[in-house]
Amino acid sequence: MKAQSTTLPPELLNVRAAALKALEELEPAGVPRSDSEGRGLMLSAQTDGGRSLPPYYLVYFLLIDLLGFPSLGRWEKTAWTVPVRYRGRLYGIEHRKMGLGVFAPNLDPAARMSGTPNEQAEEDARAITMLITKAVSIAEPYFQWRAEQAVSTPGLNVVNKSDILFDRYEYFRDRFRTLLDDAESRKFERSIENKTLSDGTVITIGSSPSFVLRREAVWNAQAAIEAFFSWTEHVLIHLTILQSKLRSGDDVARLAESDWKAKFKAALDVADPHTKLHYDRLLDLRAQVRNFVAHGAFGKSGEAFSFHSGAGASPVVLTNNQRHKFSLTGRPAFDERMAIENIESFLLHLWSGVRAPARHYIFSSLPSILSYVVDGTYAQAMRSDDEMKRFVEHLSGEFDRAADMDW
Repeated sequence: MKAQSTTLPPELLNVRAAALKALEELEPAGVPRSDSEGRGLMLSAQTDGGRSLPPYYLVYFLLIDLLGFPSLGRWEKTAWTVPVRYRGRLYGIEHRKMGLGVFAPNLDPAARMSGTPNEQAEEDARAITMLITKAVSIAEPYFQWRAEQAVSTPGLNVVNKSDILFDRYEYFRDRFRTLLDDAESRKFERSIENKTLSDGTVITIGSSPSFVLRREAVWNAQAAIEAFFSWTEHVLIHLTILQSKLRSGDDVARLAESDWKAKFKAALDVADPHTKLHYDRLLDLRAQVRNFVAHGAFGKSGEAFSFHSGAGASPVVLTNNQRHKFSLTGRPAFDERMAIENIESFLLHLWSGVRAPARHYIFSSLPSILSYVVDGTYAQAMRSDDEMKRFVEHLSGEFDRAADMDW
């Protein structure tokens, strides 16, 4: 494989030269110098000294992509191998199923299996790791440029954490419901405790388990609402991709940086009356939750102050309006039970109609693959539930085989 110097911007040529210089006596291995070398790499063993290399993708882009070190490519349970020499001694930098490492060959002509790396190999592996780590640090400007180049193309996978994020919402939602049911079943209970003070006075303290349970239920409902909006910030992007509306990393990045309203409108058509109803409800709830929970606006309606008047203690509300910052009126305080019901109603709407097939993909944890937008694969899979189920099953198998390096 040739080095990338001919396609590099001029300012990165010096970065390439500096990274190559940092490797000092580490160089491409070249052709085998003996029959035992050719066999030896096939029977190599991982060194302990090479276990702390930088992440595999940085080592790959340094050695193969930037510096043009030849790679042996894929073979059984191995994604790639770069044969190198350190002070003339042969080693392999390999990304195997069990991880990245420096591998020492077994050069015994009679060997039939890998051996145990000797002390010299371990010492060399530690030195190789230090040199590669130093070169990776120097090559940081190249990695930044390489990432920018990649994002401008459709050859990207967008990480899908929808399933995990939704689990968080469900946990707090279910906990809210359980606590609320417990509070209702214990609403007539009273706990009485006699306590003796230091002066011998005996006092009676009464408490209500139902009150404590309802308070905890409210906390869990508020956590569920926050978790739901966190999930929507993520899932709406994936839903937009599956509907073939985003085609490159730049498109995804722009939407990711946009606000919640832009993400919602990209994924769903607010011109539809039912969708618009859900949008307005969620937008109002989101504003209240951000004020109350995230922005520290004290009360659910934004009550930050109170003042004394003939009416008694009267609240002063922070409006978040630059022209009129204070008011005596605010949004109606949100009710946790109704908020959860509205969220559940929206979820039913979200996975209805033409969007229904997307649910199978989004909760599969498979990444969204932008090249499948360009070539029409997602458009085909989104035609029906059955099409999507078959596609998810096929793609999951491909990812499982890739993870096992079953080439």
